[in-house]
Amino acid sequence: MEKKPHFARREFLPREVSSISLALLLVVVLLLNALLYFYLNKFYSSLGGTETDPGLCPFGHFKLGAAKNCSPWLSCEAINREVRKLKCVGEGAVKKVFLSEWKENKVVLSQLTNSELKEDFLHGLKMLKALQSKHVVRLLGYCEQQFTILTEYHPLGSLRGLNETLHIPKYKGMNTWHHRLMLAIDYVSVIRYLHSSPLGTLVMCDSNDLDKVLSQYLLTSDFHILVNDLDALPLVNRSAGRLVKCGHRELRGEFVAPEQRWPYGEDVPFEDDLMPPYDEKTDIWKIPDVSNFLLGHVKGSDIVRLHLFDIHAECKKKDPAERPSAQEVLDTYRKVLTLLIREAAMPGTREML
Repeated sequence: MEKKPHFARREFLPREVSSISLALLLVVVLLLNALLYFYLNKFYSSLGGTETDPGLCPFGHFKLGAAKNCSPWLSCEAINREVRKLKCVGEGAVKKVFLSEWKENKVVLSQLTNSELKEDFLHGLKMLKALQSKHVVRLLGYCEQQFTILTEYHPLGSLRGLNETLHIPKYKGMNTWHHRLMLAIDYVSVIRYLHSSPLGTLVMCDSNDLDKVLSQYLLTSDFHILVNDLDALPLVNRSAGRLVKCGHRELRGEFVAPEQRWPYGEDVPFEDDLMPPYDEKTDIWKIPDVSNFLLGHVKGSDIVRLHLFDIHAECKKKDPAERPSAQEVLDTYRKVLTLLIREAAMPGTREML
């Protein structure tokens, strides 16, 4: 009788091959998810997971360029002695802005131009001092007596020039749905910060049209967004029954929220005393319009808009109370980014599983 060998060669059945392939695929998916988690965790930390920046100095101090140590905010005397104006780079209703130089560093010097608006200027300075964080342009010094403010210089300028910047050869690689969505997340992070600031709930009032909104923010060289102009930032205090009105003139157009428009029709002349006040949800109404600009028209941006459709519809609710908070919008934006990065990293995985 023939003896059977102790070790017989075994052939894998198709089902076993399929099981092994599936197991390997799951391992790959888990590894990619882990990498994605670490990437997004690092990204969110840099974007606003915390409001303070490890690179920021103690209150009343700043660090500029490659400097290792923090310096105290420059005083009137130091500004007059050490800061040299180079050229005027802008002028608004409240102040004139000069590109300047301090100890071989480019800086921005802002000076009041209309004495009737000095209260707005000083309010902007007060906000700038109190809100120093990763979301706000860095304050370097000020002189209240001369109505002068010194801030960090950002060569890419305001968000108004975003599309032009992205056509420069050096920055063309940033012109993707991914980087544009990160800018939109940055923008909503600023709104969230203002709505839950150390001072309370602040409303971004200099925002009656898209161009005006974009002019309030700076684009940094590493493609982040900072709020720059804080002259019109009133405080909402619901517990004290304090709401706000953005100026004393009638606001028109679809960009401003419905509650910011004159509610009594064309037949009743506008009167500021009769205009009802409102709260921070006016900022939420404007988020879809600003994000639409930031997303641009690049490959993949329409897919991003599709994923943001529902939250943007919520932002455009006529009743302010039905609109989401800035935190809820931010959470949705982050979830969409996570989803789209995962799908880009693992195309077809769902079908394979």
